[in-house]
Amino acid sequence: MGGGAMGRGTERGQQKALTRLELEIMQVLWERGGSTVAEVQRGLKAELAYTTVQTMLNVLWRKKKVKREQEGRAYRYEAVVSRERARGSAVNDLVSRMFGGSGEALLMAMVDTRQISTEELARVVEKVRKAGDSR
Repeated sequence: MGGGAMGRGTERGQQKALTRLELEIMQVLWERGGSTVAEVQRGLKAELAYTTVQTMLNVLWRKKKVKREQEGRAYRYEAVVSRERARGSAVNDLVSRMFGGSGEALLMAMVDTRQISTEELARVVEKVRKAGDSR
């Protein structure tokens, strides 16, 4: 990556991984579809104030992670970013920040901390092999 990317915080911010609370809110939207602030609030595991949920939905809207439409006096929010894309951003962020950009280092840490079993690792190897065959 070139040094010029550092100065592009606004564009890059859209690709950043979601915070824990943003992710919880997105989970509700992914599962329920379009929802009002009150509906999202009811769908969350943690009890949060209406204004907190409203603020977080507005943050997600400004980050272009959700869209909103006026519905009476309220807004209905809908996820714009797919679960898969959010997952990919989170993994990229983790690998970049914690493992110096090395996916191998992540996998080795998972093996060392017993976060992945031999069977799971075998499935990873098979998936990598198949991905290599399709190129």
